[in-house]
This record gives sequence, C-alpha cells and structure tokens, in this order.
Amino acid sequence: MYNGIGLTTPRGSGTNGHVQRNVAFVRPGKKDNINYRTEDDLAKLDAQSNRQPNQGILDHERKRKIEVKCAELEEVLESQGLSQDEVRAKVELYRTKLMDHGTMELPKDEFGRLLRGTVASEAL
Repeated sequence: MYNGIGLTTPRGSGTNGHVQRNVAFVRPGKKDNINYRTEDDLAKLDAQSNRQPNQGILDHERKRKIEVKCAELEEVLESQGLSQDEVRAKVELYRTKLMDHGTMELPKDEFGRLLRGTVASEAL
C-alpha cells in the first residue's frame, strides 16, 4: 500500500496488488471555476502596462547617439587631414553643442513618446 491506496497485502486477494489510476474519472476543477476580471483588476493591469519610461535609459540613449555623431565627425575631420589637437577641439565643441541642445524639450505625443515626424538631427 502506497499513500493509503491499494491493498495492505495482496495475499489471498487473487490479484498481484498493482494499483492503476482511473483515467475515466472526471475531476471537478478548472472548467467550473472561471474567474472573471473585475474593473479594478483591469484598471490595475492597464496602469502597469502604461508606465513611464525610465529617464536614465532615455538619457543614456541620447548620450549614445551624441557619441556616435561625434565619432562620425571625428572620422570626417581626420580624413580631411587635420591634426589630432584640432580634431579633438572641434569634436569637443560639437559634443558640448549637442549636449546643450538636448536640454530643450522635444515634441512628444500624448503618451510621452518622441514624435517620429520631427527628427532631432534636423533640429541641429
């Protein structure tokens, strides 16, 4: 006998004592217990899905784009044959200009996302 199921001993029962599960038994369960979501649950789920973007991630993305533009400018200036000091000075000036420009508000839609129609590079 295992877990209280079956014969304590198969001796004298005319069987070998092997216990099988009854697969024809229909368990009461999941189909009968339907949990509908209430308005409060739906409002809570909606609030979780529409959370504000992380400002640190947005700042990092902006700085990364600025660094890419600075690297492109540096390549162009080096290909023009300028000295390292001149290239470094012009790139640093361009970087500070881009950093200062990024502080102004860019147009956003009703959800706080940047609008695609106005590209930040066009504004520079």
